[in-house]
Amino acid sequence: MSSLLSSGEAVRKAAAFVAETRKAEPSRFLASILDEAGMRFNLTPLDSEALNRLFSDAPNGSST
Repeated sequence: MSSLLSSGEAVRKAAAFVAETRKAEPSRFLASILDEAGMRFNLTPLDSEALNRLFSDAPNGSST
């Protein structure tokens, strides 16, 4: 199903997934969540890197 999404929509859904997962599982490593989001939403390497930058630069201080 995710292959039918436009790239921008896939990134938005992946970002929402990462944010929700971080709230639900705060002890889980961010890299693990980002990897899962990339696979789940079929992100390109460029989209995955953008998502990584978005959450790594988050001001909440829990970026690892």
